[in-house]
Amino acid sequence: MLRQQRHDTNKVYSLHEPQVYCLAKGKAHKPYEFGSKASVVMTATHGVIVAAVAHAQNEYDGHTLPEMLEWTEAITGQRPQRAIVDRGYRGRQTVGVTEILLPGRPAKDQSPSRTQQLRRWFRRRAAIEPVISHLKHDFRLGRCFLKGSVGDSLNLMLAGAAWNLRKWLGRFYCPCSRCSRLHSQCPSVDARATPLTPG
Repeated sequence: MLRQQRHDTNKVYSLHEPQVYCLAKGKAHKPYEFGSKASVVMTATHGVIVAAVAHAQNEYDGHTLPEMLEWTEAITGQRPQRAIVDRGYRGRQTVGVTEILLPGRPAKDQSPSRTQQLRRWFRRRAAIEPVISHLKHDFRLGRCFLKGSVGDSLNLMLAGAAWNLRKWLGRFYCPCSRCSRLHSQCPSVDARATPLTPG
């Protein structure tokens, strides 16, 4: 470890967690992070996390798509028709039967209605960014106290399960801090404005 040079590959950054690697964030306040890369799949309509995988190696984002789609199909029982991703996943337009949608310039023959639809989808994709921030700060994903790659995976799955559980509880229970009744029983909440539809 002491003989490592700046531009060496497969460097060891931690003696007690040798599997961690350096992640270039490209942000001014935090250009680099040390840890494991994680991928999170969220539904476009309800914001439920349906798959979360911690990667043992620092892979290119586009190479993680097949694994994430397989996990999503295993958990939900169906293969997504489309996956809306950011520009970090560029390079693939389809994975199996799943269409990969990337933000970018519209095609010349693309209709205005299709352009507006894609714009709505890409704006909706940005909703996963605050979810990742909540996972890091509210559900302790920012620092893992469990050992090894298995501990990283367990920590990620527990954080995703906690997020889904909080969403589920928020659907059924009143948001009032002094009230523990259901939405439909709370006098301060209009039940017609907050329908209890299954997610």
